Parts: sequence; structure tokens; C-alpha cells
Amino acid sequence: LAQLAGLSMIIVATVVFIYYTIWALFMPFVDENIELHNFFPPRIWAIRIPVAIVLLGVAVVGSFLSMVMIKSGQKKRAKAAA
Repeated sequence: LAQLAGLSMIIVATVVFIYYTIWALFMPFVDENIELHNFFPPRIWAIRIPVAIVLLGVAVVGSFLSMVMIKSGQKKRAKAAA
């Protein structure tokens, strides 16, 4: 089951990478009249989506580190008070 989950994650990551690469790197050079443009959102989202994902990731990691540091400080204070 773990191998199947890993394989599916690799396949999804590969498909997303190929789609994003085509969207962000190749579609600006394709003529606007071609129907292929219908499969992709506007190019501004090629920047907005990764920026939003990075900001969300930084917020999650920062929140986790803050919680760990707060709990660590509380444990040290409790140890010093005892």
C-alpha cells in the first residue's frame, strides 16, 4: 500500500510539473488563436498560485516553529520553578 501511495504521489507530481511547465514556459510563445489556450488559465495565475503556496508554506512552518518554541519555553520555566 505504501508503494502504491508513493507511486501515485510521483505520478501526480509529474503531471502537475509538466502542466505547469507547459503553461508557464511554452504557452507565452503559442499564438493566442490556437485552441490549446483553452486548457490553461490566464498567465497571471502562473505567478500567483506558486506565490500563494510559498506564503502558505512559510506561514505553516513559522507557526509550527513558534508553537514548539513557546512550549519549550514553558517547559523550561516549569522546570526552573520546580
